[in-house]
Amino acid sequence: MHVIVDGFGGDPEQLADENVVRAILDLYPGEMGMTKIAPPTVVRYRGSKPEDWGVSGYVMIAESHIALHTFPERRLIWADIFSCKEFDAAPIVDDMKHRFGLREMQVSILQRGLEAPDASGQAPEAAATKGRA
Repeated sequence: MHVIVDGFGGDPEQLADENVVRAILDLYPGEMGMTKIAPPTVVRYRGSKPEDWGVSGYVMIAESHIALHTFPERRLIWADIFSCKEFDAAPIVDDMKHRFGLREMQVSILQRGLEAPDASGQAPEAAATKGRA
């Protein structure tokens, strides 16, 4: 499962706070029923464009990773939650909206393939059920 969040209109102070990003990355694995395998890594970034500065962080989980990238000047956050285990994304997305004071969000949820496709390009489960009524 892959949850991609683009959040807009957030609180610049919250988006700029490394401690907020670290706390979220420390909390979310447990909230999602995942296994944190390392402490979160969080860094402040200043690029060549002044408006592109922000806070980026990630936490490695046994099931994959969670990453956040904030852009306080643009009032924007990008989040990426990648897991081989299903989880309920709604509480995490709602919490992120609340913590960062986001006015709008675009959320995409993609399913991950756990089985290699067969010669037809379909996962084994899909190939086995093809043609059944």
